[in-house]
Amino acid sequence: MIDWNVAVQAGTRLVRPGPQVSHAEAHEVVAELRELSKLAHGHVRDFTGMASELDPAPATVVDRPGWIRANVDGFRVVLEPLMEQMTERSGAGPLGGAGNVVVQAVGSRVTGMQVGAILAYMASRVLGQYELFLPPDPTGRAPTGRLTLVAPNIVHVEQELGVETRDFRLWVCLHEETHRAQFTGVPWLREYVQDQMTQFLLASDLDPGVMLDRIRDAAEAVADAVRGGDANLIDAIQSPEQRKILDRLTAVMTLVEGHGDYVMDAVGPEVVPSVQQIRSRFQGRRDGGSRLDKTIRRLLGIDLKMKQYAEGSRFVRRVVAEAGMSGFNKVWESPETLPTHDEIKEPALWISRVVGPHAIDTAPPEASEA
Repeated sequence: MIDWNVAVQAGTRLVRPGPQVSHAEAHEVVAELRELSKLAHGHVRDFTGMASELDPAPATVVDRPGWIRANVDGFRVVLEPLMEQMTERSGAGPLGGAGNVVVQAVGSRVTGMQVGAILAYMASRVLGQYELFLPPDPTGRAPTGRLTLVAPNIVHVEQELGVETRDFRLWVCLHEETHRAQFTGVPWLREYVQDQMTQFLLASDLDPGVMLDRIRDAAEAVADAVRGGDANLIDAIQSPEQRKILDRLTAVMTLVEGHGDYVMDAVGPEVVPSVQQIRSRFQGRRDGGSRLDKTIRRLLGIDLKMKQYAEGSRFVRRVVAEAGMSGFNKVWESPETLPTHDEIKEPALWISRVVGPHAIDTAPPEASEA
């Protein structure tokens, strides 16, 4: 289905180089990011009250090609169930034997190049991530996750925004460390997300006629995105069953991303003195870009992710304002206490269902602002 080696080769060849810094400067950036990730961990643990790891490993700091390689490894872990299912369903194929092998080999290389091109684009934008899906270590044990920071992108953005470097680096670490707290402090969350993703992939309709319709829908989505519409490839290629699963996935990812955005701003000016300036300038960067860049973002669903940050952050602010941090933390008790799409848009529904009607009160104006 996908030639992963081709994906890595294409991605690392196409990715743009990062900002030019000396070897000494690069070493300094890596050392400071590792130090700040540990500092941010303590602030996140104290602020959120989540029972995350006491002494986690420092962040793994990578360059753009390193981020591409890491994500290809993650894709292989996540897509393995779908690959096995497709192999079982396809059998020898209409061309039979060797002919089918040739077709599959050519198709997998083309798909690998497409994946590599997408990763090359993303590799110049991502500041960091908590990697949930990792290949087994040498002992065969599956790691629980890894916090990764992309050093050249962090340096590029801080230079572009003209912000205080230590403040910005710590601000980014606060967001990513919040994700580490979520997935290490909530025992069931990682398995829940993985299970939803596996269900989503296995719900793919592999009927050739249906897949042809999906390809046509994808082509129409590309045309709509170019015209400035809201269509994206993710919506275009889904089956009806996948839409239901994606609703649940989107709700939980909106929560965790919004929680990360909330914490990175709310930890306080005493930790990141220039946080208001950073947020203002960073938000302007999120909303900007060339017409081509905006088209690609819509097509790949990146704008949808930006919307998740805003909606999720509003939900967290509203709940914390009305029910306190302890009330909000009930969200992590079980999959049943996660908010639905409707509850994220109207937090009072979630508060009434999970925290209790007595906790509902009129939110102060500042808690309900975007």
